[in-house]
Amino acid sequence: MKKLSLILLFSLGALSAFAQQRITLDLQQTIALANDSSLEAFRTKNMYLAGYWEYRTYKANRLPSLTLNMTPAQYNRDITKRYDSEQDLDIYRSQQSFYAYGNLAVRQNFDLTGGTFYLDTELGYMRSFGGNKYTQFTSVPVRLGYSQSLVGYNPFRWERRIEPLKYEKVKKEYIYNAERVSEQATTYFFALAMAQAEYDLAKDNAVSTDTLYRIGMQRLKIAAISRADLLTLKLDVVNARNTLQNAASALKRAMFSLASFLNMEKNTDIRVSLPGRPRALTIPVDEALLAAQANNPEFLGLRQEVLEAEQTVDKTKKESRFNASINASVGFNQVAEKFGEAYRHPMQQEMVSV
Repeated sequence: MKKLSLILLFSLGALSAFAQQRITLDLQQTIALANDSSLEAFRTKNMYLAGYWEYRTYKANRLPSLTLNMTPAQYNRDITKRYDSEQDLDIYRSQQSFYAYGNLAVRQNFDLTGGTFYLDTELGYMRSFGGNKYTQFTSVPVRLGYSQSLVGYNPFRWERRIEPLKYEKVKKEYIYNAERVSEQATTYFFALAMAQAEYDLAKDNAVSTDTLYRIGMQRLKIAAISRADLLTLKLDVVNARNTLQNAASALKRAMFSLASFLNMEKNTDIRVSLPGRPRALTIPVDEALLAAQANNPEFLGLRQEVLEAEQTVDKTKKESRFNASINASVGFNQVAEKFGEAYRHPMQQEMVSV
């Protein structure tokens, strides 16, 4: 009995040294902690956020965009070639100039055709310091235009079909992965419960075999059993002690696995409180198939792959052809030596290029 007590003290001491913090968890608490604190839940949330912001970027690209293009200052000093009509020859002259430019534009993509409408205004300033000194302002008070590739690939149309599907898949993946985290937490929970039950059973068995061996020793003294039977009882004691040590190690591993999954301190002593018996649930096959098709993200993933393959074919086919685009705009412009005059009596500007 003394030896068994030492074994039990050793096993309990090993667990006590390993476990410094003690908590009791039921199944619902374990699942809640897993979905809140586990590394797997953290990864799942970040995967969803990545898809969410990708979809937000797509939606933002469908809205009008405001862009500002500027050349705040550009100074040139070089030798340029000019034709002198009086001498009928080219003359090289030194030239110095300062240039500044700004353009403010509002653009709106048009998904149906793949083109872009734009409304912009611009202002340019140039000053020459050479032999022919002058100052010049060029302005475009307002200009409305449209540009589009005539036979080229239209990415907007494909994005309109694919991006909402991708986001819907991301949302279903988040729910699916959250349930998978709950499933993993449940597996670790019941693994620890089983390890705890096996440890308790091994401990009781060690006490029982040691008690039987002690009784056998007393009965051997009165010749009630043979020495062979006593050796069998002793072997049972040795086996029970080995089983207890193995059960203690298995309990330690199961506790460590659950604590690691829940992102707790590795030396946390976790005790589990088993739930009641679940209610019976029957799901018809047809209902299960419909639910799988509606909720499983793999079905949406297959649809996304088909659309992306069609997109690749369309892009490859159209980019292999000749490329043609059109740009048309109407507006006003003016040139003057003073800033104010550059916006007076602007002339109509019409441009079409193919």
